Amino acid sequence: MDPPAALSLTPSDPISLALLSAFERDYTHLTIVDTDTRGLVGYIAIPQLQAMLEAGKVSPEDEIKKAMTVFQRKGKKYRVITMATPLEDLEAFFSGSVTGQKQDFAVITDDRRRFVLGVATAQDLEDFAMRRPA
Repeated sequence: MDPPAALSLTPSDPISLALLSAFERDYTHLTIVDTDTRGLVGYIAIPQLQAMLEAGKVSPEDEIKKAMTVFQRKGKKYRVITMATPLEDLEAFFSGSVTGQKQDFAVITDDRRRFVLGVATAQDLEDFAMRRPA
């Protein structure tokens, strides 16, 4: 599977930039990285962001940090997903058999988790499997 390159924003970027960037690229999830270290700190799900906007919980001028989901680093084992991860393992990750909880998307990194290379959704995996010859 060859996912599109990840688009990473920072917590201080405006929500309007997240929306514009996601719509331009037809992305449903954007990764959020630390402004200084570029380390992965969380993500923003565009459908959830749209719901927050419609409910008046956030506005386009607000910073992304007001609407983002921050990754919990303590108490949970991080599952490294790389370009070399077998498709069966990725499918198990999405189904929840790996983490005990169904996952909407996977952040694809290098082996040492230093660089975000892409984001894949369960739909991306399903679409890829449909295109593959039997």
